[in-house]
Amino acid sequence: QVQLVESGGGLVQAGGSLRLSCAASGRTLSNYVMGWFRQAPGKEREFVSAINWSGGLTYYADSVKGRFTISRDNAKNTVFMQMNSLKPEETAVYYCAAANRWGTIATMSRQYEYLYWGQGTQVTVSS
Repeated sequence: QVQLVESGGGLVQAGGSLRLSCAASGRTLSNYVMGWFRQAPGKEREFVSAINWSGGLTYYADSVKGRFTISRDNAKNTVFMQMNSLKPEETAVYYCAAANRWGTIATMSRQYEYLYWGQGTQVTVSS
């Protein structure tokens, strides 16, 4: 089993940037593909981004393409998401998750593909 802990959330003005981190313990992160999801108040959790084992393949939701970048450092057992040009509507709790198979973006967008989840980190974007 792997434990995931997100950090890096906070309050930022619209147009600002944040870098989220997801640190893994228990098992080496290189065994898993990783995803980021978010859940805004009153809304369902939605897919944001995913990255394969090596970091050579990535997926993004259309809403964040060109502004968010997912990356990983397997030596540090950590996954990152750089978020730029943040918008107020992106206020949400952001979660990282681990899966053991890679597929299409449709596959990696499905929450049930992911075996382990962190507790989330709050991102608040003020207007």
